[in-house]
Amino acid sequence: MTGPDDQHAPEFTPALPPVLSEAAPLAPDEPWSVRDFLTDGALAAMCARLADVSGLDIQLRDEHGSQILASGDSDAPWRMASSDEDRGIDPAATRVPIYTDGDTIGELILAPGEPSSGTRENLVEALGHLAQAAGELCDDVVQLRGRLAELRVIYELSSLLAGGVTKLKPMLGVMLDSALRVLELDAGSIVLFPEDADGVPTTNDEGELVQEASRGLSNTWLDNPLPLSENRCFDQIVLSGEVLAIEHLASDPRVIEPGRVRDERLASFVSAAMVSRGRPIGVIRLYSRTPRRFGEAERRLVRSIGDQAATGVQQVRLLEVQKRERHRDRQLLLAGQVQGRMLPAKLPDLQGITVDARSVPTDELGGDFYDVELTEEGLVTLLVGDVVGKGVPAAMLMASLLASLRASAPHVHEIDAWIGVVNDAMCRTTLPNEFATMWCGRLDPRTLRLTYTSAGHEPPLVIRPPRDGSRPTPDDVYPLGVGGLVLGVMEDQTYPRYVHQLHPGDVLIAHSDGLTDARNFDDERWGYDRMVEAILDGFPQYPNNGDGPTAHELVEHILWSLRRFSGLRKQVDDETLLVMRLDW
Repeated sequence: MTGPDDQHAPEFTPALPPVLSEAAPLAPDEPWSVRDFLTDGALAAMCARLADVSGLDIQLRDEHGSQILASGDSDAPWRMASSDEDRGIDPAATRVPIYTDGDTIGELILAPGEPSSGTRENLVEALGHLAQAAGELCDDVVQLRGRLAELRVIYELSSLLAGGVTKLKPMLGVMLDSALRVLELDAGSIVLFPEDADGVPTTNDEGELVQEASRGLSNTWLDNPLPLSENRCFDQIVLSGEVLAIEHLASDPRVIEPGRVRDERLASFVSAAMVSRGRPIGVIRLYSRTPRRFGEAERRLVRSIGDQAATGVQQVRLLEVQKRERHRDRQLLLAGQVQGRMLPAKLPDLQGITVDARSVPTDELGGDFYDVELTEEGLVTLLVGDVVGKGVPAAMLMASLLASLRASAPHVHEIDAWIGVVNDAMCRTTLPNEFATMWCGRLDPRTLRLTYTSAGHEPPLVIRPPRDGSRPTPDDVYPLGVGGLVLGVMEDQTYPRYVHQLHPGDVLIAHSDGLTDARNFDDERWGYDRMVEAILDGFPQYPNNGDGPTAHELVEHILWSLRRFSGLRKQVDDETLLVMRLDW
């Protein structure tokens, strides 16, 4: 505070206090005093100037009644009056208190009598305005110190998170240390509610909470399952939006075990909620071992610390979720690579036959599969399957089904019996809602006789192009039979076996329902008719071949037509396509 100008009437113009100094604590060891806010002795000098002008004794005293004098020394502009200098307080004097943060930090004393100029009433009113202005400016200082303390805490937390800390305990430990240091308290803890907690726990059992950080508290205190208050009402209060501050904790009637508080030597208590996006996630509890009344600035700081702690918890949890997701994505990528190796890396070279296939999963992992194998007898085995569902469960079931098919193939020669064996094995290891569809065909390349069976799968199509080389029409498309029950639902099933005579130039197309179920942004299905149209459109696209497109060209054309229809809309299901083309 600056002193009055010698050439003008007395003014009360404060100087900026050293709030940025570590020597200016937010919470002094004792209640606030006017001495904590005196910088250049202006208020004491102003009292002396007013005394000279009015002819009455005007004193500045601290909260203990000790008199403060202006010294005139620029290095120490104010000092406490010695016992010889203290003029005492006349019982008839007018006393004007100075308030800050709800406390009386000092007072202005006006001796009895009439001033040499003006009236006493005007002088008392002026002293009242002076005391009010001084109190308001001291309040500003307290708030500035509080804001500085908040900034320190925020800075420490931000630095911690920016440094890559991804664990709750270290982060909350730093937060708790900051709170205790800034508020000059002795002990504290930060507890979190379970992440899946439905509301705020109210039972008398601290075992529901997770103790993430503690300082200055004994194991006896921390291990006690009883909460501090009955039905955890202290937590209920702070989670309603208040900052709870108790000056004498052991004598509070809401405390369950006052003796435990005294044994721990805890005198005062302040607590705030940790709330993130309207959801309570925990509480911060701070203690002093000497009686302490917490002012508004300190309460605001505790609230701010609780808010920052909640933000930190959510950020760390988010980082943990992101880390788990990255790990999961990496595992899914590896699993997708493993699954991809279960499909044929290279289809067999067959005399007079071209075969190509493609499987496009919805996610990293899929439930569709295909296979093309050449048996010891020279027969070509074709498989297309679709496991119910998507993602990891479908991929695991698909891997199990493929393993069962390959393990049993050498021992069962007829395809209907082979599918029956696989179905029985699958029924023994699957749940009622886990099943698969599959089509299996076996072609004799010498006779072009196709033997096939189906377990509830989409019927393949046979396209027989005209011999004159013209474009085939829908009348040249022949769906094969549907077949028996899906795999994995009921044991001892009989799967019908069909025979279809193929001819040179025929094209067999087997697929999963992911192709026909694909949708565009107008929510239209690609459907059977569009798929047939895309297949037929693929024939005149390659006139240079002489005898029509190859299996690979047809696969590329059909999938290109599907992508052109659905655009960038996400797949609704895995898409698998197998094409076999017989040479003319």
